[in-house]
Amino acid sequence: MAEENAAKPAPRKRAAKPATTATGKEAAGKVKVTQVASPIGRETYQRATLKGLGLNKLRRSRVLEDTPAVRGMIERVKHLLRVEATG
Repeated sequence: MAEENAAKPAPRKRAAKPATTATGKEAAGKVKVTQVASPIGRETYQRATLKGLGLNKLRRSRVLEDTPAVRGMIERVKHLLRVEATG
């Protein structure tokens, strides 16, 4: 019986998949977003998206996790933001 257990190889562990963005590129980890335009006169959903990103005043910046959810929010209001990748 001991011989049967010794012959079995250990199960392999799967390597973790790298995080990807909506475009299929690997995520860098963090992204810095800066509000460069006012939400005055914009649609309600755009104002809410800026608040969701933690932005509410011009030239205010936030460093956020680079996840598909955050990338989707950035895509909705990209005309109001400046986006920089950080390490």
